[in-house]
Amino acid sequence: MSVSSNDTALFIDGANLYATAKALGFDIDYRRLLKEFQSRGTLLRAFYYTAIIEDQEFTSIRPLIDWLDYNGYTVVTKATKEFIDASGRRKVKGNMDIELAVDAMELAEHIDQMVLFSGDGDFRPLVEAVQRRGVRVTVISTISSQPPMIADDLRRQADVFIDLVELRSKLAREPSERLVLREPRTQAQL
Repeated sequence: MSVSSNDTALFIDGANLYATAKALGFDIDYRRLLKEFQSRGTLLRAFYYTAIIEDQEFTSIRPLIDWLDYNGYTVVTKATKEFIDASGRRKVKGNMDIELAVDAMELAEHIDQMVLFSGDGDFRPLVEAVQRRGVRVTVISTISSQPPMIADDLRRQADVFIDLVELRSKLAREPSERLVLREPRTQAQL
């Protein structure tokens, strides 16, 4: 265990947090999120996990990934896999659970607190394993949506559960703060 009593790491399941905030009717301001957790102790890492569609020149998540990467987050991505399911439908799979779990286990001996932004019940064994190493685990998701975005067993396993709706005033992006798209430059302006 480290000398400080509140070394923290954030583990953000990007797709899950996006869906949770959307279900609650707001967008996350990632600058405010980082500041909020920096103010609570020593923030060692803020990981953001997301799958990206390979072979797409532009993806709607690219500006966010780039911004996070340059502004204090450790962004972990992997390409989605495309496959045909048993009934012949094209499916896209992009699960980041293993990457998040490996990073959390590797960092567990260096942190006092893990904050997991996800409601995915698959993370319950990870939370339990990290707790066995003496780490307090806070899970942030919501029970305020219909249906709830958090698995009940994950919520019960966490040392602390915070409903994302309670953090809305601290983490929500103001409507006026949306990214302003610039007009493309003409050749003459370059």
